[in-house]
Amino acid sequence: MDKLVPAHLEFAPDGTPFSTAFGDVYHSAHGGPAQARHVFLAGNNLPTRWQNRQRFVILETGFGLGLNFLTTWQAWRDDPRRCRRLHFVSIEKHPFSATDLAIAQRAWPEFAALAGQLQRRWPPLTPGMHRLYFEDDQLILTLLFGDAATQLGDIDASVDAFYLDGFSPAKNPELWTPALCRGLTRMAAPGATLATWSVAGEVRAALEAAEFDLEKRPGFTGKRQMLAGRFRSRRPERRPPPTEQRAIVIGAGIAGSTAAHRLATAGWQVTVLEQAAGPGYGASSNLAGMLRPLPSADDNRLSRLTRAGFLATRALLETLPAARWSPCGILHLAREAEHEAQQRRTVEQLGLPPEVLQYLDREAAGQRLGQPVRNGGWWFPSAGWVQPPSVCQAALATFPERIDCRFSTPVARLEADAGSWRALAADGRLLAAAPVLIMASGAAAPGFAQFAWLPQRAARGQVSHLPASARPALDTVLFQIGYAMPEVDGVRLIGASTAYDDEAGERIADHADNLARLRLTLPDFAAGIDPMTLSGRVGFRPMSPDRLPIVGPMPQPNAAANRRLRDLPTVPGLWCVQGFGARGIVWSALMADLLLSRLEGEPLPLESDLVDAVSPGRFLIRGSR
Repeated sequence: MDKLVPAHLEFAPDGTPFSTAFGDVYHSAHGGPAQARHVFLAGNNLPTRWQNRQRFVILETGFGLGLNFLTTWQAWRDDPRRCRRLHFVSIEKHPFSATDLAIAQRAWPEFAALAGQLQRRWPPLTPGMHRLYFEDDQLILTLLFGDAATQLGDIDASVDAFYLDGFSPAKNPELWTPALCRGLTRMAAPGATLATWSVAGEVRAALEAAEFDLEKRPGFTGKRQMLAGRFRSRRPERRPPPTEQRAIVIGAGIAGSTAAHRLATAGWQVTVLEQAAGPGYGASSNLAGMLRPLPSADDNRLSRLTRAGFLATRALLETLPAARWSPCGILHLAREAEHEAQQRRTVEQLGLPPEVLQYLDREAAGQRLGQPVRNGGWWFPSAGWVQPPSVCQAALATFPERIDCRFSTPVARLEADAGSWRALAADGRLLAAAPVLIMASGAAAPGFAQFAWLPQRAARGQVSHLPASARPALDTVLFQIGYAMPEVDGVRLIGASTAYDDEAGERIADHADNLARLRLTLPDFAAGIDPMTLSGRVGFRPMSPDRLPIVGPMPQPNAAANRRLRDLPTVPGLWCVQGFGARGIVWSALMADLLLSRLEGEPLPLESDLVDAVSPGRFLIRGSR
């Protein structure tokens, strides 16, 4: 993976933002917002084309300073006939920091309020996709920080309008190649349009070869001409929105609760069926759990998914005031010298912003912890602990008019009936019916016939509760072989054991093991505490063979094993959000977003290879692990 190289804010002599790297300006010196309206909005016949639509999708090939996004946002906001949901997808190889954005965007006082919202939600400059929500989640900005020339194919979207706005073909030819233009064809929705200020011959030839009918129009101010185009193909819509927005969610743990919440933000009516007396009673019942990414030197799929999940969960928590969490930081100490060297190399190779990941040597780690330690390790300054039951409760309570929670309601079996899914009690009573059913019951899922084939295994985990007076006091989360939390509600939580049996009661041996692993890090940890005096909690975590979530439409279990993933036939209306294992907090918000996006046919919040990596169908592909 190449390190992400941020842009540096520079200005031409006339005050126009300028890129030395590309030798070009970010927008016209004659008024950026007016240029954006003339070229990109008018060039795509906006706002007329989005009016009275359920959704509209725009893709831009260079976010730059966010001028086109802010101009489009304002036009959408001011339009009484605007589409219900607007997606704006943009790629940027060299993103600006929030500080530089704030400086540059002062030049457009008409956007001050909108720009302030964008700056406050601007993500850390890490590679991959970032999703930002505005206007009660009805305006969605999806940013891909990476090279459009190589990563356009990572985007899964059905696009109604393209803004082609990279630096000029002479300065940045990679952004105008025939291959990139063919990538637009793959994503173009029926009737899709494009607009760009460039009328270069090679650009016109590439777009015409990519099935766009083009016309030259008067350009903006000093530029004589611009280009507008329309997709000529008559193929049907590949991602049609659902005809009904009703769903049943089985399970009110963190997977089911966040899924129901995300569906409700898009207007879905959701019935949540939970066998326990309230939300967050099963594997999500712990007093606290860790929220942090898991880096790797090669930035593998687990690394990319946990980073995206970490940032998505943090963004969700900011919108749930009743959810309890603390960004107190997490110190992940190396186990031995070789592991410490590996951690240091990982930090150097990834080059992530210091607010996401740092390496601390032994002395710095000891100072951070307030205790001497044998090894240094990773420091995650913006990570911390989260209380899962509070997230479940807050997520389900946000839309009471759209989420119908039915607790103490065990579901015995599921059946399909004339385009609807029915959830039945043990005595055959109908509990709920809807066109879509989403399984989010964690370890219980394989007990249903439709999910019995999933290679998911229940892992028993036991945490221990120490008194708040246990020493040493911690103000950050500590992890090495075991983990220890700061005091939460008068309790110090440590853990967690892992076993593959079905004993539901607490085991003294597991309490002793939890203490022993912490004492390998700090020999005097919780000195004087007898494991026999401890209590805690036992939960059964749904583990997949590859430790990744299982999220998406359910394939037919008897599908041919040598099919490609995209060719697997699926069971109509049947979906799952499963396999979170010990990372339910990290996966929850991101997987809920992925679920909704797939249900709605909207742009996906993850690169295509990561979507495939969590698909239930991956276990049916020959050679899959």
